Amino acid sequence: MRLIIQRSLVFMALLILLTGVAYPLAITGMAQVLFPHQANGSIMEDQGHQIGAYHLGQAFAGPAYFWSRPSLTGDTPYDGLNSDASNLGPLEPGLIEEVQARIHALRGLEGQNPERPLPVDLVTASASGLDPHISRAAALYQAERVAMARNMPLETIHDLIETHAQGRWLGLFGERTVHVVSLNRALDHRYMGGVTGVSTP
Repeated sequence: MRLIIQRSLVFMALLILLTGVAYPLAITGMAQVLFPHQANGSIMEDQGHQIGAYHLGQAFAGPAYFWSRPSLTGDTPYDGLNSDASNLGPLEPGLIEEVQARIHALRGLEGQNPERPLPVDLVTASASGLDPHISRAAALYQAERVAMARNMPLETIHDLIETHAQGRWLGLFGERTVHVVSLNRALDHRYMGGVTGVSTP
């Protein structure tokens, strides 16, 4: 009986060392060597300042910035510790009212053409509430407002959007998207010369 217990304890200790120590260390080491940027959180820096993580969206205020899609992570938009979606179905009255209120607010902004079709990702949150991208169509929808606020030619804003537009996955799946923080940072650097001002709307 004692021998069985001893062997069981030795086997358990070996499993702990293998799965709880050796394996995590090996995977962590491989990640640091092969994918150091991603393994350390894909941190974005600007002139020596950390301005966020590439895979976490941020909320922008003011007409001179492109706005991210809505976030439902509580009092702090894009809170990585509180990732959440509404979990409301498409026929849920609460969701319909929220979407209609967002549509009304966006179409009432100065510089926005109320007759243009409004991309769905500007009035609905992502499943995680943390999505850093908007569709290319959502960026183009906001272009007139940004151009007016910055007193810039609309064509220049369109060119900047196209420069930052990312292709479909494998060239086939999904749609073209734009990383909002990167686009706003490029706007500030090119036309204002400063670090992107991130704030909550």
